[in-house]
Amino acid sequence: MSNLKILVVDDDPVTRSLFTKRLEAAEYTVHTAENGLVAVEKIGQQFYDVVLTDLMMPGGVDGIGVLEASKQNNIKTEVILITAHASVNNAIEAMKKGAVDYLQKPINFDELFLRLDKIHNLKMLVKNASDLREAMDVTEKTSAETIQDLEITVAELKQRMDAIKAALMKADVDAATRIRLAIEALSK
Repeated sequence: MSNLKILVVDDDPVTRSLFTKRLEAAEYTVHTAENGLVAVEKIGQQFYDVVLTDLMMPGGVDGIGVLEASKQNNIKTEVILITAHASVNNAIEAMKKGAVDYLQKPINFDELFLRLDKIHNLKMLVKNASDLREAMDVTEKTSAETIQDLEITVAELKQRMDAIKAALMKADVDAATRIRLAIEALSK
């Protein structure tokens, strides 16, 4: 389905296992962390496209802490917070800190897969836009170089034409000498 690399962060081993099985079955690359501290360590070691993290976890780093660490490490990492205790305040706080989405337990995997597809599609659009921008930059640079080369060639040809014209216009020499001078100007 996608080549997104996902980090699942949850203190419940059953939940981690369920996420891993469902996401791997959908052909996502899945890594797990059993708490926020382990998640922050993993986030610092490698890039994840998406971090799915439980909001409430013991151990000093909760889902908001994982979100903050994810965004601090790489702004391109998308974070989806998962909680059994949904509240508008939690959702607002998470969105202000950069979460892309917010899901309630028990997880509706169809809904999760739709959101992951949306993230994947957005990342592909951004990559395509970046590739197009790079191609345009290369094209623009090449065009500028070609135009500069053509301007130099035109200037050189104009000089030759002026020299040929001057040679042919010399009234003080015979026609054979004018032609010889014009041919010399042409071959420079």
